[in-house]
Amino acid sequence: MKKLPLLLCVLALGACSSKPPEPKAKAADVATPFDGLRADEQRAKDVQKIVDKQAEDQRKQIDAQTQ
Repeated sequence: MKKLPLLLCVLALGACSSKPPEPKAKAADVATPFDGLRADEQRAKDVQKIVDKQAEDQRKQIDAQTQ
């Protein structure tokens, strides 16, 4: 009778020690309310970079003409 609880414990531990199965599908990206704001912010930064580059090019042209 003393062997039965020991056997049950060993079986329970053996069943719990195996690795979990691999997920079959990739988890979907979770959309947050801030995703749209981040995209807008990145778009604004990209536009600012273009504007800054054009302004620098224009300054160079003006400096080249005045010299």
